[in-house]
Amino acid sequence: MKEIYVMHGEKASIRSIAKALGISRNTVRRYLRDPDGALTPKPRPKRPSKLDPYTEYIMRRLAEGMDNCVVLLRELRQQGYTGGYTILKDFVRPLRRRGHEKATRRFETNPGEQAQVDFGSFVYRQPDGTVRRVWGFVMVLSWSRAIYVEFVDRANVETFIRCHLNAFAKFKGVPRTCLYDNTKIVVLGRDEGGRPIWNQRFLDFALRVGMDIRLCHPYRAQTKGRVESGIKYVKRNFWPSARFVDLEDLNRQVAVWSEVVADARIHGTTYERPVDRLEIERMHLSPLPERERLQAFLREEATVGRDGYIRWRRAWYGLPWPWEDGQKVHVEETGGLVSIWSQDQLLAVHPKAIRPGQRSTHPRQWAGLGPVTGKRRREPSAVQLPSVEVERRSLAVYEALLEVNSL
Repeated sequence: MKEIYVMHGEKASIRSIAKALGISRNTVRRYLRDPDGALTPKPRPKRPSKLDPYTEYIMRRLAEGMDNCVVLLRELRQQGYTGGYTILKDFVRPLRRRGHEKATRRFETNPGEQAQVDFGSFVYRQPDGTVRRVWGFVMVLSWSRAIYVEFVDRANVETFIRCHLNAFAKFKGVPRTCLYDNTKIVVLGRDEGGRPIWNQRFLDFALRVGMDIRLCHPYRAQTKGRVESGIKYVKRNFWPSARFVDLEDLNRQVAVWSEVVADARIHGTTYERPVDRLEIERMHLSPLPERERLQAFLREEATVGRDGYIRWRRAWYGLPWPWEDGQKVHVEETGGLVSIWSQDQLLAVHPKAIRPGQRSTHPRQWAGLGPVTGKRRREPSAVQLPSVEVERRSLAVYEALLEVNSL
């Protein structure tokens, strides 16, 4: 601030110098007293911290690899530390050993090479306020990013297979491989050599349609990042505005959404519409086998109850007599009709129920069963013992015994 020295040499007052330069009079005075160090801020003395007596212990624990502040706080409390968690965390943060961040390499695929599949959990509220949950099956073609979504109430292997067939029908073909996580619907476990123990029914299905099964690395969700992103996209874009009566209504809505929103948008990674890329990818997909070859996978297993009904998708369907309690049958839905099979034998056909709990009774469900005769419940009873002949004696005999005992 040479101006202060010049103006002061010209006999200007401290007030006028301060006013002319827009600074305080005390600043002018400090500069005149010490031109070299007047405007240099003096370091403030460090305030003592409650953590100071424990810094040596903290540094030793950090050197041992312990940088969890919750654990350190518990240990310091035992030594008498009365300070807070935030002070400790701020002290430890710059001293932590920073591990190498795991990098993820983006894996690009060719058209028709791969699809990624997973189930997501979706929560909704019923009219009475109770909360329920459905499963959302999501398949994404890795190259085109075309998506298929179907909501189901059971995440079992039969439903999983049926959803695959519905997705392949939309895409008009089968990719060479499908990528899954380590769900038991696909893989039951691993043997001693680390080889997958496949769910045999799903493996049979994969071989029948001509696709290979691939498993992602355990605990590495980013391995199948396309379908993970697809599930998040459904939850954020479609689910908040869904208003539906039942699963059929919900699936009609999501089918429209997939066509006019999800597949018609400009994708954030490819910068193209999935629907346009799908037209190219379809030329690289394998055709689905004939329906007859897939018939066994289109049916779901059900158990016959003691009254001759099976329960399937929250409704009841009757069978003609004879039937057995616990008998296993298979159920298939086609064109609004529910067919019940025992291997290749068609047992019954019913219209699909339109409401939960509905019962469809077969005309011959109890034909030939005969009248039902009830049996009384056997109650415990007392037991009468057989009679015993007792010898009768004269009273004189007992009197003689008393005289003998009294001697």
